[in-house]
Amino acid sequence: MALKQNVEQALEPTIGVGGLPRAAFEAGLAGATSALRRLREDLETGRLALLQLPGSESDLAEIEAAAAGLKQGASDIVLLGTGGSSLGGQTLAQLADWNVPGLGRLAEGPRLHFMDNLDPITFARLLERLPLPDTRFVAISKSGGTGETLMQAMAVLSALDRAGLRGRAGELLLGLSEPRKPNGRNALRDLLEPEGVRFLEHHTGVGGRYSALTNVGLLPAAILGLDIRAIRSGAAEALAPIRAGASVNDTPAAVGAALAIAAALEQRGIHVMMAYADRLERLTRWWVQLWAESLGKDGRGSQPVAAIGPVDQHSQLQLYLAGPNDKVFTVVTTGVAGEGPAIDPELARRAGEPGFAGRHIGDLVAAQGRATADTLARNRRPVRRIEVDSLDARTMGELMMHFMLETILTGYGIGVDPFDQPAVEEGKILAKQYLAESRA
Repeated sequence: MALKQNVEQALEPTIGVGGLPRAAFEAGLAGATSALRRLREDLETGRLALLQLPGSESDLAEIEAAAAGLKQGASDIVLLGTGGSSLGGQTLAQLADWNVPGLGRLAEGPRLHFMDNLDPITFARLLERLPLPDTRFVAISKSGGTGETLMQAMAVLSALDRAGLRGRAGELLLGLSEPRKPNGRNALRDLLEPEGVRFLEHHTGVGGRYSALTNVGLLPAAILGLDIRAIRSGAAEALAPIRAGASVNDTPAAVGAALAIAAALEQRGIHVMMAYADRLERLTRWWVQLWAESLGKDGRGSQPVAAIGPVDQHSQLQLYLAGPNDKVFTVVTTGVAGEGPAIDPELARRAGEPGFAGRHIGDLVAAQGRATADTLARNRRPVRRIEVDSLDARTMGELMMHFMLETILTGYGIGVDPFDQPAVEEGKILAKQYLAESRA
């Protein structure tokens, strides 16, 4: 297991008043124990499909074949989908330098575009500037009824029509959605199948925000040449203690859930994740949706906040150290000490920083991550530390599965269903109503 977790600096016996009381954490462990028992039943009965994915390889050949087909002759690949249909893929893609500052534009192979936020100006300009004959589009919606994705797909078809390429729609587009239900509608299939567009099947038992380990997340990963088998294997590492019947204290996801349950008991309503790596920036945003949409129900849940280090030390840390003590922090670090450019001793002397001489950029980043966690603890702010030695496909699979398991266990522990999102559905219905009214 690559992931190392330590929660001691979140607890009052370690950091003093301001930390979570030991009694609250013990209550959290009790709640996590019951939740873990329920999750094991989910695993043993097969009723939670997500738990069957780690270690499985039966669908990977199809994903790799689809990725190879999309890449062939393509200058650009545009992924249409929002929320869970996009953020998991983005998280994995960042391992291959997608959306990494400075490097994203220098990446080799087809340029990948995740169009997850519906913006009329952005999408119009994208369609105007793309070399459409050499561009491939992937439309992703589990239900097939996501309004944003449907509009994007319609706009693409119209753009192809104007360019005289409508007859190639079956070649230039790929769909990803659930199979059509008997006597039921699937709007995305209804739209694209008459154009000759082929579809991959979205796993019916895995919801959007949990779909990173399905073809939804693994297809863009495969396009970028990542080892999708290693991603699944890493996820299996996170699941292994649950599969083996380990105790709550020996199951990292359950310990994380216990901490979250304790925070809820102590009315700590804000959870901050600060990750010290550019290639974890999308992970923090993916986690925000996972946590918020899974747990924010029935007046319960907590506000997730994404941060990236070291840069957000300069934008958020002042508040965290001297503002209200109403938060719990997770600091994620990687083994970057000794990595990156080495600093010339003479230049370090000239700048008045002799301590930089001969050190690497990674040495400073590693020191900053450690210092942030310790400074939070010294100021009696509860902080959990998660460390991974390196960032690769296997580690990312483990991290993502860890946080999915932790979220599910927390939901079970605080008494909410971590798989539905009724409030979001209400907003979608109202938006379509307003759209219809504006046309009247």
